[in-house]
Amino acid sequence: MVVGYGLIVLRLAENHDLKGKRKVVKSVIGRIRSNFNVSAAEVGANDMHQRAEIGVALVTNDSSLADSKLDQIVNMVEDMGVAEIIDTEMEIMTV
Repeated sequence: MVVGYGLIVLRLAENHDLKGKRKVVKSVIGRIRSNFNVSAAEVGANDMHQRAEIGVALVTNDSSLADSKLDQIVNMVEDMGVAEIIDTEMEIMTV
């Protein structure tokens, strides 16, 4: 069993309230979940208006598939253009 997980840190430069942040984060998480069938959630920076941390996780039997999906997720979030990606951390472990 292979577990892939990661963290995507976003900067929401034009955002000034939690309502605007919630809208962007909900959009990003919804798109990740529907396009890639993975778990995704906001996992940090909950009270910061201009920063969001989104965690993703998936389980598969192929490490190259996990690596590919995680890369595709980051690329899709970047292509959405709703926020700037300022950091990413990805890890794949075999159990």
